[in-house]
Amino acid sequence: MFRRLYLVAIVLIIVVGFFSWLTTSGKRGTALAQEQNSAPQPKSSEKTEPYKIDRTVLPIPEPKIPHSTVFDARNAKAPPRFQVKAPEKAPNVLIVLIDDMGFGMSSGFGGPIAMPTLERLANNGLRYNHFHTTALCSPTRAALLTGRNHHMCNMGSITETATSFPGQTGQRPNSVAPVAQTLRLNGYSTGAFGKSHETAAWEVSPSGPTDRWPTRSGFDKFYGFLGGETNQWAPMLYDGLNPIEVPRTPGYHFMTDMTDKAIGWMQFEKSLTPDKPFFMYFAPGATHAPHHVPKDWIAKYKGKFDQGWDKMREETLARQIKLGVVPAGTKLAPKPSAIKDWDKLNADEKKLFAHQMEIYAGFGAYADSEITRLVDAVDDLGELDNTLIFYIVGDNGTSAEGGMNGLFNEYSYFNGAPESVEDILKHYDELGGPLSYPHMAAGWAVAGDAPFAWTKQIASEFGGTRNGMVVHWPKGIKAKGELRTQFHHVIDIAPTILEAAGLPEPKSVDGTVQTPIEGVSLKYTFDDAAAKTTHTTQYFEIFGNRSIYHAGWLAGTVHRPAWDFLPKTSLEKDTWELYDTRTDFSCANNIADKNPAKLKELQELFLKEAVKYQVLPLDDRVLERTNADLVGRPELIGHRTSLTLYPGMKGMTENVFINLKNKTHSITAELEIPEKGANGVVLAQAGRFGGWSLYVQDGKPVYTYNFLGLERFSVKGDSALPVGKVTLRFEFAYDGDGLGKGGTGTLLVNGKKAGEDKIGRTQPNIFSADETADVGVDEATPVTEDYKEGDNAFTGKIRKVIVEFTPTKKVAADQAKEKEAAQARKLAE
Repeated sequence: MFRRLYLVAIVLIIVVGFFSWLTTSGKRGTALAQEQNSAPQPKSSEKTEPYKIDRTVLPIPEPKIPHSTVFDARNAKAPPRFQVKAPEKAPNVLIVLIDDMGFGMSSGFGGPIAMPTLERLANNGLRYNHFHTTALCSPTRAALLTGRNHHMCNMGSITETATSFPGQTGQRPNSVAPVAQTLRLNGYSTGAFGKSHETAAWEVSPSGPTDRWPTRSGFDKFYGFLGGETNQWAPMLYDGLNPIEVPRTPGYHFMTDMTDKAIGWMQFEKSLTPDKPFFMYFAPGATHAPHHVPKDWIAKYKGKFDQGWDKMREETLARQIKLGVVPAGTKLAPKPSAIKDWDKLNADEKKLFAHQMEIYAGFGAYADSEITRLVDAVDDLGELDNTLIFYIVGDNGTSAEGGMNGLFNEYSYFNGAPESVEDILKHYDELGGPLSYPHMAAGWAVAGDAPFAWTKQIASEFGGTRNGMVVHWPKGIKAKGELRTQFHHVIDIAPTILEAAGLPEPKSVDGTVQTPIEGVSLKYTFDDAAAKTTHTTQYFEIFGNRSIYHAGWLAGTVHRPAWDFLPKTSLEKDTWELYDTRTDFSCANNIADKNPAKLKELQELFLKEAVKYQVLPLDDRVLERTNADLVGRPELIGHRTSLTLYPGMKGMTENVFINLKNKTHSITAELEIPEKGANGVVLAQAGRFGGWSLYVQDGKPVYTYNFLGLERFSVKGDSALPVGKVTLRFEFAYDGDGLGKGGTGTLLVNGKKAGEDKIGRTQPNIFSADETADVGVDEATPVTEDYKEGDNAFTGKIRKVIVEFTPTKKVAADQAKEKEAAQARKLAE
């Protein structure tokens, strides 16, 4: 009992002592604070109203808050938190951009391909039938995402054909900030999914620079591919800046995968930040080649195109007039003379060509079905009414790059190796599937651009540049199911988004003064069908094909059809055509001879606009421009003639890997072979549709060259590699000057010849847009059937691999000049 009372007394003493100390300490603290803060507190510390911000300078500068003079936080009021938010009620924005689909393909604009989601949005929104692109993918995308003309983005052509001339360098300048960057810095979440073809080809590597990659161009999230196209069954994908392994699940297709990722990102964003608007750029690889689509979608169109492309054009025009997207009385523009009449084709041609269109149509319908899932997901989140959707049906006209017969392997086109109908029919049942890389015949491209005459690449006429567009925004557009006929261009989308969001055009971004946006907002058309167009002049130019639109007149010249590698004449001798599009919707009546003064006026206007927007000098080269040596385009490798590679180096695209084409070269691998032997790939470039591989099979070295998936040549070693350290070398002696020749391949093991054979021919220009060079494995599709897809990694140890070539005379001369210049600079110093 005594012990308990003693403990209680001790506790009471401690408690009383603590409170006595606390009171004294508080008085001392208060006295000290009063002593240190005898002056009145600054008014800035009492401020609670929101900060005023200037949205024309991005990033928006943080406010300068005076340093506090208050000693105790209890006696101070915190300033309001600085946070950049989008303007109140700013809409979500969704851009859907279909690839390589012309004006007359989709059901939404009278075409034969069922696209019910496009129609659904059009019936609850607006159709635009005078909307235009640039006639080629990279230029259209750069213009779309910046609001500037494509040459001002240095994107006069695709990134893989860039040159050293301003307007053509393939590198977007810092003075041209993408709209995604503007939106992100104004409080939007931003995500891009699918195709991004705006990064300079030689910048797509771990060495960067990554300034023009999607996630350094305004997008918080990117999931997709960086080239002009991808294998839909086995794509080369990036998540942000990182290459990723594609799931090898049965039936995998990128169209579904990218939709899943887009929906997941959007749901995540709206779950965590429901009041924050999103900007999504959804750009499928569909319907660009390769035309890869599940068989059940192809089956939906079985027999639907047996009538042929001439009849399809007629049927499409009739539907277009009935739908109202083409004026009554419109005539089909005369098709190009190179396109044969369907009735004059033989049975094999009709069989093959009809099937090609079945595949393409299935691809388009499949893409729209995935967009259905995306739009439904927006609706499920309760965001559809306040989401501004631009559904753009094509970044250019339908592609005629398949030539007159179409292709089993599209890379035949880029290597100047046409395929015969007989060749393609051998793969009839494979077309559209993983073992093909197909493209359709040019006749379908012309038909798919009805009622116009031309196709993708032809910036001279609306078949290459006019694309259907639907705009849907219930909260911002009162009209439903109406048509808009004002002339507009892809550069007008960015300013429309800014106006709809209540945001100003930025004058400075990241410290760089901006080139003013060249497009004009089309928001004024949303509720006024009769409004006079505000976009009255627009130039077009791609590979020398060029035209000018002004106040309803169109003047242009077809310098080179997409199916020809060379133009018919020089740029100076081109014949121009003239159309009054106010009365001739389809450009069916060339009236140049009757109006020479108007034609001359427009030609002069084109030159004026060409100078203004750095279009000159015109460059009509095509295949030559795929070779950086010929056009002065930067190469990551530069003039080096050797490259040392190490284990783990994978995913090297063609434009960042050493170029061994058309050259004598060697590959030397330092290996370690375990006691049980080794198998697998040492080094490979590209894959099933063209490439080469140095590998070990059953312990023996092999080199296989795959020519366009059509023919394979192998050099095989005569015995297994010895255990321990081994030097495996492959030498290729090229057969003389010129492009695409064959040569002799020799295998050496520790300096001794182990095998030799002839390689009949090689690819002169390009292997692939997205298949890569890989050390120790052959990723994506395999070069050879000697090993399995996804299971071909080298089972020994690779120390390093040295790849080197004997320089051509031109390279050697350039290197000599470079060396002399370096010596001169050294002497001058």
